[in-house]
Amino acid sequence: MMALAFAVAGALGYGIGSIAQAAGARRATGTVRALGHPLYLAGLGCDLLAWLASLIALRTLPVYQVQAVLAGSLAVTVVAARIVLSARIRPRDMAAVAVTVLALGVLAAASGPQDDVRPSMALRYALVTSAVLLACAGWLATRGGSVTSARRAAVCAALAGLAYGGAALCARALALPAPGTGLRGVPTIVGSLATEPLTWALAVFGVTGTLLYAFALQHGQVGPVTAVLWIAEVLAPSAVGVAVLHDTVRPGWAPYAALAVLATTAAAAVLATAPATATATAEESES
Repeated sequence: MMALAFAVAGALGYGIGSIAQAAGARRATGTVRALGHPLYLAGLGCDLLAWLASLIALRTLPVYQVQAVLAGSLAVTVVAARIVLSARIRPRDMAAVAVTVLALGVLAAASGPQDDVRPSMALRYALVTSAVLLACAGWLATRGGSVTSARRAAVCAALAGLAYGGAALCARALALPAPGTGLRGVPTIVGSLATEPLTWALAVFGVTGTLLYAFALQHGQVGPVTAVLWIAEVLAPSAVGVAVLHDTVRPGWAPYAALAVLATTAAAAVLATAPATATATAEESES
């Protein structure tokens, strides 16, 4: 339950962070001042805490559960934007929020006991290779050539979602060294992480996802870009987590868990096109 609480905290952090950054951008004049506005900085802090919370959740929860819960951050954004930014909420947005809450409840009940992941060297280097190849693919996608801006934005959003999903897989597979006694154990932990291929793969995935998502927002419409991002970020890593990392589901609950993941993804796609989401994300991306 503690790990699930961290996942929920991550979703709340991302949702509230978007609203705080949007509010800060609205109250500042110019990009530089927006970046230094206390509300915008608070939003960035929320994002950082949310990311750390998701990494903690991934230590003991399956990837499919954590990614679906994080997709629920859009529901937080929509509701908070209505309260803070007076954004409009459509009836289908409220229905999508209700579906999200119900689906996340099903996923909480469906998650089975998770064994510690002991990744082989082959898996480690496969994730490193995937991170590098995805970064290269992202660079090529931003070049575009004769591809239209909308299509290029969709491709970059999908690659960003895969990159964020790859970071989640690395976090799930990363084996943390046993903590030492006091501060004397810190160099050992840092050294172990620095020589771990999954640490570098996680970093490459994270940076690639952040850059590609920013590019997609600059060249495409907020709603479709965000929808594509979450579809790729939830579905692909969830499937890999079950197939490769052996994430488990309670006996008899597999169909319900799969349906809940699909429902959460569909709800995220609806919420991504909500006026409230567009208001929050547009303000944030303009900064």
